[in-house]
Amino acid sequence: MIRNPILPGFNPDPSIVRVGEDYYIATSTFEWFPGVQIHHSRDLANWRLIGRPLERASQLNMLGAPDGCGVWAPCLTYADELFHLIYTDVKRYGRTTTAGASGASLRDFHNYLVTAPSIEGPWSEPVYLNSSGFDPSLFHDEDGRKWLVNMLWDHRAGKNRFAGIVAQEYSPTERRLVGERKVIFEGTPLGLTEAPHIYKRDGWYYLITAEGGTGWNHAVTMARSCDLLGPYELHPDTYILSSRLRPDAQLQRAGHADLVETPGGETWMVYLCGRPLPNRGRCVLGRETAIQRMVWGEDGWLRTLDGQGLAELNPEGPHLPPHPFPAMPVRSTFETGLPIDFQWLRSPFPEELFSTTARPGWLRLFGRETIGSQFRQALVARRQQAHCYCAATRMDFEPEHFQQAAGLVAYYGGTKFHYLHVSHDEAVGKHLRVMSALPDSPQADAFTPPIPLPEGPVHLRVEVDFERLRFGWSLDGESWEWLPQVFDASILSDEATAPGLPNFTGAFVGMACQDMSGAGLPADFAWFDYEERGYRP
Repeated sequence: MIRNPILPGFNPDPSIVRVGEDYYIATSTFEWFPGVQIHHSRDLANWRLIGRPLERASQLNMLGAPDGCGVWAPCLTYADELFHLIYTDVKRYGRTTTAGASGASLRDFHNYLVTAPSIEGPWSEPVYLNSSGFDPSLFHDEDGRKWLVNMLWDHRAGKNRFAGIVAQEYSPTERRLVGERKVIFEGTPLGLTEAPHIYKRDGWYYLITAEGGTGWNHAVTMARSCDLLGPYELHPDTYILSSRLRPDAQLQRAGHADLVETPGGETWMVYLCGRPLPNRGRCVLGRETAIQRMVWGEDGWLRTLDGQGLAELNPEGPHLPPHPFPAMPVRSTFETGLPIDFQWLRSPFPEELFSTTARPGWLRLFGRETIGSQFRQALVARRQQAHCYCAATRMDFEPEHFQQAAGLVAYYGGTKFHYLHVSHDEAVGKHLRVMSALPDSPQADAFTPPIPLPEGPVHLRVEVDFERLRFGWSLDGESWEWLPQVFDASILSDEATAPGLPNFTGAFVGMACQDMSGAGLPADFAWFDYEERGYRP
């Protein structure tokens, strides 16, 4: 059996490709750097993270990008002995204002292509494609021609923002789009038509899209045509996968799909989903990736195995030899660099933010801008991938005044976090407290009373059980003191938001350091533990 989601925690917008006996999934990373997560499997059930290809400033520079922008919806394909990776770099999402929609419909979506002979790289410099919309996908036709499809954004007053799916030919020799752009599919009444992928089977061009938005009304729509440029006829059931009519389903928000075929001819669909907290309706783990088998009917249309179009929590596995990977260790150390599970925010210049060589064996974070900054923020974190977990670290940090802080953070974005940090002020001296950014509270920021600390290292710990979050600290790493407050972990979710703000990522846990004075006082971290576990009442 497969245990869904196969990529737990923030891993949305999956694109899958098979090369020989190897399968690869690319997922969105938004404002987290490096860009695009790529996972590898040989049996479709067991997956491991193997890399992030967008790692140079020439490929991706997100300094100043608002929360929820950055890298959207990559598409990974293989043709002509090359991997092709298409991605969107979103610079502006727009905002809804109290005065109206002035500028709120304007968006900047820049679409690029990079290629590599191997999934490990080296990945090329990017080729700019267009900025007409997001969710670009590259289709390699049997005649050797290549086509880019993406959703079309229409900012004009009174128009449908999601104006349909457009196609345009891409010339690999000229490294640009050629010919005319054509709208090939306008979508269904469900609306919000996006995430196109094209496949060819038995002479038909099949188009799948996502509709209904990436929330509770999400769905996978299918259409087909004998001509790539249309017209396209809708699937008899219109939507081939969705959870929108099943509020009791454990996998919600199902949509944004891609297809892959095994050597034995089985068709499998990967798609994003969300697992809301019990009785809270909030997906702290963000949008995750699930998979299930699909079947082609005698009428030439694709359906789920039971024909009901529902997401499966534990589908039967494929007819492939099992290929598990070793479990990741609980403790991450920094002797050989930053472990692969960790990312940072926006900047293609990590040497400005942290070092694993300045103090060998330790992660040194240089005090930079405020937590939540959209530019140079020294925050290194990993995904929360289970509803119940504990994380801990040992920190050396001796602040001199109130503008210097460092510690352990449970983080979603600049307006949603709980931050257990060490700082200093003239009244208490060195101390420990929690700062929370609360998106659903009239009080934007909240602080717990300061706890005096002596000089020397301190151990910091967080325990999360669904919507309950608690912090602890220790001087020796054995005897723990727990803060009396119980914090709301559910704010670290897409659904906890102010109107008009994009929310597409998920909860992270990690280490941070600020020095608003500009002195750059560093904090050193010896290791980082992350352990998933069962619920503790």
